[in-house]
Amino acid sequence: MGFQTPLYELAEYLKKTTSGKIQLPDFQRGYKWEDERIRQLLVTVLRGHPLGVVMLLQTGNDQIRFKPRPVEGVELSTPVEPDLLLLDGQQRLTSLTQALTGDGVVDTEDSRGKKLSRRYYIDMKTALAGDDHIADAVISIPGDGVVRTDFGKQVELDLSTADKERREGYFPVRLLFGGAETVTWLFACDDKDSASQFHAQIVQPTATYNIPAIELDTATSKSAVATVFEKVNTGGLPLNVFELLTATYAGDRAYFERTGKDFRLNDDWAATQDALSAYPVLSGLENTDFLQAVGLLASYHGATATTARKDDILKLELDQYLQWAPRVRDALVWVAGFLDALNIHVRSDLPYPKLLVPLAAIKVELGDDADVHGVTKRLRQWFWCGVLGELYGAAIETRFARDIEQVPRWARATQDPHSKAPRTVDDATFIESRLHSLRTRNAAAYKGIYALLMAQGTKDWLLDKPFDKAYFLDMQVDIHHVFPKAWCLKNGIDAELRESIVNKTPLAKKTNIRLGGHAPSVYLQGLERQAGISTDELNRIIGAHQVDVGKLREDDFYGFFLARRRALTVLIEEAMGKPVAHDMTHDFGSGSETSDAFVEMPDDPEDGALEGEPATAALSG
Repeated sequence: MGFQTPLYELAEYLKKTTSGKIQLPDFQRGYKWEDERIRQLLVTVLRGHPLGVVMLLQTGNDQIRFKPRPVEGVELSTPVEPDLLLLDGQQRLTSLTQALTGDGVVDTEDSRGKKLSRRYYIDMKTALAGDDHIADAVISIPGDGVVRTDFGKQVELDLSTADKERREGYFPVRLLFGGAETVTWLFACDDKDSASQFHAQIVQPTATYNIPAIELDTATSKSAVATVFEKVNTGGLPLNVFELLTATYAGDRAYFERTGKDFRLNDDWAATQDALSAYPVLSGLENTDFLQAVGLLASYHGATATTARKDDILKLELDQYLQWAPRVRDALVWVAGFLDALNIHVRSDLPYPKLLVPLAAIKVELGDDADVHGVTKRLRQWFWCGVLGELYGAAIETRFARDIEQVPRWARATQDPHSKAPRTVDDATFIESRLHSLRTRNAAAYKGIYALLMAQGTKDWLLDKPFDKAYFLDMQVDIHHVFPKAWCLKNGIDAELRESIVNKTPLAKKTNIRLGGHAPSVYLQGLERQAGISTDELNRIIGAHQVDVGKLREDDFYGFFLARRRALTVLIEEAMGKPVAHDMTHDFGSGSETSDAFVEMPDDPEDGALEGEPATAALSG
């Protein structure tokens, strides 16, 4: 990558933007600057102060074929091939182009985001009072040139014609670079001396105003454009892979020659979103995730190394995208069903949202084999190893590449118990003490165990309904304390143990409210009455939650905790297909020390009864 640092006059920039010689790459976001910010920009120019560097990219690069579009507000009668693409400085040059050329009307917004059109003027008398008065001299008025008061009933200032502008002494900034039109406007002023002075002190100095540029040459790569853009973009919004490929694909000549139209990646993504909208667990899937899955497959089947890195996805050709994108879209529907079967029904319960990428790619590779019992069993093992081993928090691009290379082959080898397991399965470990530190849904393993608990044929304690997709959303299921927080506080239970996932289980919102802050021995009797079931039947339902019901009914927190910790380790071992490392004693002695990492969480709503009811009423039914 090479670059130059030319210094162009503002007049030259305006010629290039209005003629189409400078255009925007299609990935640039829309123009959005507030009225006051535009006014201050004009003050900066009039004072001759620097407004910063703009970044330009020379066109003619065979590796980069971004679809160009004119600067907003510029209308070209015929398509023009640009010489330069504007990477940084869009908001500034768009503001100046609209304000200083044509009719000078800028489509902007106020500080509250309300859309409006504005014109900008210089109060000639105030401007001539000196540089310190320039900021006061520049004014913004409605696009029709008329300032009204009293809810539009009274006209305070009318600059709707050139004669009225001159009579009121306001020079339109649209004529600062107007050449002969500027001279004509000033020559027609009644006060020729002031007009001549204004031309000498304001118009002529502005004509030589310079803006420095960094101009990237034709050897610049797409990844370099992305990196540079992220470093210098004054809008503070990082450029992502999707936006770069949007512009690249829109400029794909071969596709245009085949179809007679540009390929719109945004439209294709909208169709993908629509196709996946029926699956709550996929809501929030990012366009970059979708591209990563497509790129992963394209590289796996290509001539280069398998990769999910951003720089490599930028090399994804449109034909490759068209080959793999429909398959990834279909695979994601299967992924939603796969996750539902694991009792992961909504996005917020997905341990690692980015796991959708390798899951979709692996499904594409496996095809119909993904639904074969033995293959599905191994896929679940790989999934739980990644989640409970907490392996997708960092360096995920490398792991994705290994997964697509290793998991499908291993999953198909169901008749070979000695087939080499994927790296993700080998790397996964779970230590028993981790159950103590899993206290909030911020941890992937916490969400994983929550899902595992729902997948054991468990049902809600009061409603006796399973936690499957049919009932999950209606019941407003969440994970709640078994021994309520209020009871634990009253009985001196360590915060580490109280908030551990060992003391949590999935329950419907209605059931959780019914528990209140009571001892289990109390709330269980209430549940029996309200549900109209026997003690044995309720015991069976609660026991499926890996709970020692005897300890629960005796209000024996420590006995309950030890038994459930053991039960959860067995559950985790079964899911991962490998043993849990036991590093805990089996006797609390005088109690457990609270970890330094413990953070007190807000009170759980379970600690109160139904609104308007005393706590005892919640259990009495």
